[in-house]
Amino acid sequence: MISRRRLITTGLTAVAGASGLAAAARLAAQYGLVPPDHGGLYGAGETITYAAHRLLTLHQPLAREFDRSQISRVAPVNGAPPESDDYQRLLRRDFAEWRLEVDGLVAKPSSFSLAELKRMPARSHITHQACEEGWSFIAEWTGVPLSEILTRVGLSPRAKYIVLYPFDTYWDSIDLADAWHPQTLLAYGMNGRDLPTGHGAPIRMRVTRQLGYKSIKYLARLSAVESLANVEDGLGSNSPSAGYSWYAGI
Repeated sequence: MISRRRLITTGLTAVAGASGLAAAARLAAQYGLVPPDHGGLYGAGETITYAAHRLLTLHQPLAREFDRSQISRVAPVNGAPPESDDYQRLLRRDFAEWRLEVDGLVAKPSSFSLAELKRMPARSHITHQACEEGWSFIAEWTGVPLSEILTRVGLSPRAKYIVLYPFDTYWDSIDLADAWHPQTLLAYGMNGRDLPTGHGAPIRMRVTRQLGYKSIKYLARLSAVESLANVEDGLGSNSPSAGYSWYAGI
């Protein structure tokens, strides 16, 4: 018996080959597998990539995990910490007053201190952070699975995306497939120590199945939404305006 997933992916491939990307994109749209940046020059291609990845990873396969001996000796830092007064004040006080706000389509809008997050069930994994610009390395990440937070706040069935707001301008969003993935962490530790400032202290998102720019640093707020159309520029991230895709699956 042909599974629904195989039927759809086979259909996408066949349509893309026979009738062009636009027709395949329309088929993907029937299943709600259209990324927020689908309207650009490469929109049809972005849609096919996103739809194919999502259909092929329905059972949440894990990203490769490495041995401790394979941790990189150097973990390059891309960009400086936020210069905003709010962030710098929190940094000077070792983030004692920092809180992660969680709002939007949730039953219990909440805010969590760093100490509260560290008391929650934790997970560690040694994974590769891949970057198109060369900021790649292997590190051990420790933190709270994002799924733990979503369960605690009561994520609404209407929610389809989690928007990630940092203290700097590099906001982003992920869909629920990555939000619920067991390797997606709110990471507060790196290589057995507190997360370094340059790598996003006090908390960064660690999205193991996407390129590094999706692992947003310096988190301040998470918001659950049904659509990204009215969030900022409507593209789901500031990456598309810089020439990158919203979906960065690897």
